[in-house]
Amino acid sequence: MDDIKNRKYVGRLVYAVLTERKTVREAILLFPESSDKSIECAYHALVHYEADEDLRYQDYDYREVQDDYLEFIAETLSQGKSLPRNIIADYEPYYKGVSRKWEKGSKGFFKEFMRFINI
Repeated sequence: MDDIKNRKYVGRLVYAVLTERKTVREAILLFPESSDKSIECAYHALVHYEADEDLRYQDYDYREVQDDYLEFIAETLSQGKSLPRNIIADYEPYYKGVSRKWEKGSKGFFKEFMRFINI
C-alpha cells in the first residue's frame, strides 16, 4: 500500500519538475524513503534530466524525447503502477538506491558528489 502511495507522490513530483513548479533539486529532496525500483528509477531519471541541461538547451529533439520519457514516468507512477521492467533495467546496473541527506561537513559533501557523478 505504501508503494502505491509513494509512486503517486513521486509521479506528482516529476510533473512538478516538468511544469517548472519545482526544480529537480527540490523534487529529489522530497523523494520518500523506498526500496521500490520504480521510485529509484524516477529519481535517477530526474538526476539525468538535470545533468543534461546543456544538451537539452542545444538539441530540441533530445529535449522533446526526454520530456516525453519523464512524462511517461510521471503518468505511470501517478496511477500507482510500477514502471515497465525494461525502463527499470536501464538504470539498475548503474545506480543503487536514492541519495540521502549528506553527512555534515566537507566529507559528506564530497562523498555525495562522488556518488552523484558515479565514481
